[in-house]
Amino acid sequence: MREINLKATEYFEAVARHGTVAKAAEELGISPSAVSQQVRALEAQLGVLLFRREKRRLHLTIEGDRLYQTAFQAFAALRNTRTAIGRQIEQRSLNLRVGPSFGVRWLGPRITAFADAHPEWNIRIDASPEFTTFETELVDADLRYGTGAWAGLSVERMMNDLVLPMCSPSYLERLRDISSDPAEQIANARLIESVKMLYRWDFWLAANKIDIPGLVYPFRFDRSSMSIEIAKQGGGVALDSASLCLSELERGELVPLCPDYAVIDFAAYWFVCPRRHHNRRIVKHVHDWLMATCEDHELRLRGFLTRRGCSFRQVDPSDLLGGLQP
Repeated sequence: MREINLKATEYFEAVARHGTVAKAAEELGISPSAVSQQVRALEAQLGVLLFRREKRRLHLTIEGDRLYQTAFQAFAALRNTRTAIGRQIEQRSLNLRVGPSFGVRWLGPRITAFADAHPEWNIRIDASPEFTTFETELVDADLRYGTGAWAGLSVERMMNDLVLPMCSPSYLERLRDISSDPAEQIANARLIESVKMLYRWDFWLAANKIDIPGLVYPFRFDRSSMSIEIAKQGGGVALDSASLCLSELERGELVPLCPDYAVIDFAAYWFVCPRRHHNRRIVKHVHDWLMATCEDHELRLRGFLTRRGCSFRQVDPSDLLGGLQP
């Protein structure tokens, strides 16, 4: 006798369990005629009737009931195993959403260290300016730039933002050729505007009592990564996040415009998720790793700026406008 047709047996088991071909077809995602055809083929292979058809209902024959008992146990075990494997894969997967600039400039160079420490886990990173709708999206946590005002969620500060005017060394020399007064340098500089920064040029100029009549921004970008890159290439002065360009500062590719101006200091980078997500082991691990890595990074950045004579002025993020990802 030929080996039993597993597909036909699967279709038979579904029909026997539901009692109708239509419901079995709906579960299997195929047409009722295809189900009936497979059941007839199985009956032909076994040489027995598996169902008696009475008043539009299907009733198992003795042979059919015997086959159903075995098939049900076998396919139930397969379904349970498939579910368990799916859960295991899900437990080993981490879905993070990050702002584009933070993802490219900060998280990207560091996530390999986390992956090396946890090779059994799969990590997916979605770089998007849109905040996560946790009720409808399969995202474990959102690493978000903003004021921290996300009601109904677990919101923890990861890192402060340290904002100051920065430019390339060659561009700073050009400004110093114009004037030794930092205010005059700013007035003659090409200012690069990051439109989604919480602390922007209009705040900064007003706080430092610098008035620039007819102020325009020759460069306006919706990503800090672009503003920082243009400043590094000598395109102007960016008022942006030193937290995102510490490497360029340490290599001397970017320099503070003037240490006399205090670095703007405020809580800006947050770990956001539903509270229940902290129960997942992988979420707890990445949370703890991020918190420790951010703390080390911030201490290193503060030390660098302090050694270059910079002071810090703390501001309350809730007093700032914009609240969007740089």
